[in-house]
Amino acid sequence: MIKLPAKYKSILNTRETEHAIVAIKDFFQLALSTELNLTRVTAPLFVEAGTGINDDLNGVERPVSFPVKSMNEKKMEIVQSLAKWKRMKVTDLGLEPGFGIYTDMNALRPDEDLDAIHSIYVDQWDWCMAIDEADRTVFYLHEIVKKVYRCLKRTEFFLYDRYPELKPILPKHIKILFADDLQRQYPNLTPKERENKVAKEYGAVFITGIGGKMGDGSIHDGRAPDYDDWITETGDGHRGLNGDILVWNPVLNSAFELSSMGIRVSPQSLKAQLQERNMMDRAELSFHKKLLNGELTQTLGGGIGQSRICMFLLRKAHIGETQVSVWPEEIKDDCAKRGIVLL
Repeated sequence: MIKLPAKYKSILNTRETEHAIVAIKDFFQLALSTELNLTRVTAPLFVEAGTGINDDLNGVERPVSFPVKSMNEKKMEIVQSLAKWKRMKVTDLGLEPGFGIYTDMNALRPDEDLDAIHSIYVDQWDWCMAIDEADRTVFYLHEIVKKVYRCLKRTEFFLYDRYPELKPILPKHIKILFADDLQRQYPNLTPKERENKVAKEYGAVFITGIGGKMGDGSIHDGRAPDYDDWITETGDGHRGLNGDILVWNPVLNSAFELSSMGIRVSPQSLKAQLQERNMMDRAELSFHKKLLNGELTQTLGGGIGQSRICMFLLRKAHIGETQVSVWPEEIKDDCAKRGIVLL
């Protein structure tokens, strides 16, 4: 559980914050789209239930669903992210390797444990690019990670140029690490404690290999089996073609995840991951059938938290300072006592 700071005063007032949020979002998405050759597309708020298209995150979260009167009460689900929908879109558009899409995604995750960095409402830049089969390597993944990080660095300077109080703190380079190396190096620490240790040491890290079993049989963090490839051997003693970008957040004195990304599953790795998680029944869903039949483009993609980036760059203590959501009374009371203004 993330703890709020004992002493806190927002650097920008509410009105300045609203202006800065717009500036950050406009600048970052332009930087991202030009850095990765991404075209903006319009995204769905909901998808048809039972197709396998909706993202179920760690494989257990419940989506918000509703029946549609004019479609014989057919059930729809509010998206939790667009991990699989994006791959279908890239395929439909027939994009060449090295080109992709991004979208302004809004989602609901009612099963979230609410705290300073977790909200029911999720706003992300969901992005996805076509890649060659030869680029299904951890080395290519890390090159894309560095490009995303450069966008973050440029946005930090852009903001500092307008608000000198917001001094840049990100290191020049992001440190690339592997989850199983961290497990071997710090066997007595929990995954979250490992994240805190390396994020504080390096300032910004990409932890590779999220979801697959490590040397001791544990996993660093949960991942659903049907979008990121976390089972493929990388050829250097590691496993997993995905990971998380984390930075050190001095306001919360904690590691702070900004993005999850990875090379998407091939037909072979999807089958292996479904078997490992005992979820082979998903192979009969529409999305999974297409993937297993080789009908979907090979892609690399991820999600980048909009409110999270704004929260970090604006040195905010609570995600409710950069987005509008609903909060339990105890959270609202605690924030009020600490001088945290929720939008």
